[in-house]
Amino acid sequence: MVSEEIRLFFALAGLLFLGLAFHGKMKKKAIIATIGWISISTYFFLDTPHYIEISDPVLILMSAGALPAGIGIGIWELNNEKKSIEEPALDWLKGAIFWSALPYLAISWVPYFSVALVWVTAVQAVFFLRIAGISQLQVGAPHVEYADGTTGLFSDFTGNPWLYLEPLGEGGFYIPILTSDGGPTGVSIILACSALQSMIVFVGALVALKTSPWKMRLRGLFITVPVIHLLNVFRNAGIIYLDMTYRDWNWLGMGMFDFAHSYAAKAGSLIAMFLLAIVLFEILPELHNNILKLMEPWMPKKRSNAS
Repeated sequence: MVSEEIRLFFALAGLLFLGLAFHGKMKKKAIIATIGWISISTYFFLDTPHYIEISDPVLILMSAGALPAGIGIGIWELNNEKKSIEEPALDWLKGAIFWSALPYLAISWVPYFSVALVWVTAVQAVFFLRIAGISQLQVGAPHVEYADGTTGLFSDFTGNPWLYLEPLGEGGFYIPILTSDGGPTGVSIILACSALQSMIVFVGALVALKTSPWKMRLRGLFITVPVIHLLNVFRNAGIIYLDMTYRDWNWLGMGMFDFAHSYAAKAGSLIAMFLLAIVLFEILPELHNNILKLMEPWMPKKRSNAS
């Protein structure tokens, strides 16, 4: 397993060079952008073994494809500069990655921030189940799962709570969900349950738009972020309910939790993000144009009718 220090190096290098390429005023910046693309994509690529270990097919595909995609975009940047072509869509993508990854990594590397976000996520899921009359659950104390599989209270955490780079177990910093009498339910809320990744993607995409008025960008944020947040509360509450109610359910060796979490919920999340993107395309044509331009290299070229 690659050390967190190495992953930190690639992440910081990627953010530094992409940020310089997006915000900098220099004319020749393709090589800077290319170093940024390869560095940040390597950071995400190095997560592939972890997602293989936890058997998450969607994230395996996304992380494994990050490095080839980063190299391809870097080559695109270099070719454009060689031909004196300016591509606004590529410039937007640099800003979108920069403003998405920067806040996400800041939260994921600072235990205090991670625990706070996980706790809020857990409280909201339990609150929804309570007001819906489904289950009277309660939130447990914050815990941490270490790399060797042992767990303990976050209050006894011996690492640096402001910057922790040592590998943790699958659960990382987590909040156990307890029954009304304080017993374990077998379900815990972790950082990945917060939908931070989904929300921050839209934040970065909208902040990086350069020609769209801020009024329209803020409108897009007010539409997407609260909707994703609310849908995620329903998602977490639904997974908890299904796991507790149908714990003995099994299909092709897969239990209810794995089915609901790794397949059903992920499919629903992707559909929701696709629909939200369509709404944003109507509000912000610049965003739509950038996405279409970035898709051009992957689309089949039309044949000419000329003889």
